[in-house]
Amino acid sequence: MVKKFLDKIKKDNKRINALLEVNKNPKGGKGKLAGKAIVVKANINVLGMKASCASKVLEDYISTYDAEVVKRIKDEGGAIIGIANCDEFASGSSGETSAFGVCQNPAAKGLVPSGSSSGSAAAVAGELCDLALGSETGGSIRNPASHCGVVGVKPTYSSVSRYGLIDLSMSLDQIGPIAKNVSDAALLLSVIRGKDEKDSIYTTANCANNDLLTR
Repeated sequence: MVKKFLDKIKKDNKRINALLEVNKNPKGGKGKLAGKAIVVKANINVLGMKASCASKVLEDYISTYDAEVVKRIKDEGGAIIGIANCDEFASGSSGETSAFGVCQNPAAKGLVPSGSSSGSAAAVAGELCDLALGSETGGSIRNPASHCGVVGVKPTYSSVSRYGLIDLSMSLDQIGPIAKNVSDAALLLSVIRGKDEKDSIYTTANCANNDLLTR
């Protein structure tokens, strides 16, 4: 399944410009996300990949660790296949302000995907991956999801760890899932949510990490 997406990326990403970097040897495993191909917004750290925030300022910054959400994805067998384009430093609402080129809306040719999680939504809509991670301050997940015809969720503040996120606003930002349907979005959210001891005591809540699909 992952190879299918890598072939699709090779064919279509140049036109969509949804991904800034492709992991040509992604490793999955066993767990809730086994067989799932996932892309991560460029302001979230993935070990060994670039967390450029779509900016020339950080274009050579290679992450030395995994964000907590990425660690949890890997622990559940998800394969990280690429880093998604976004508005520079997640400061934008159209997908047009990336230092590495405008991201296109695969669901509406010639139109913007919205932002700032433009590449994450475009990658899902363009069938370059199964699932994606975005980040939101005030619409940056939900707006591109709605523009691209996919599902995006901004989780309740403190429900998902922000450790490893290069944030725009510490008191507002949250990492959340983008997927083709509600069930897949709920699946990814069930994996990434929950208390993280590396975060501030006030940043993640001490709540049970129940599978949302059973609720």
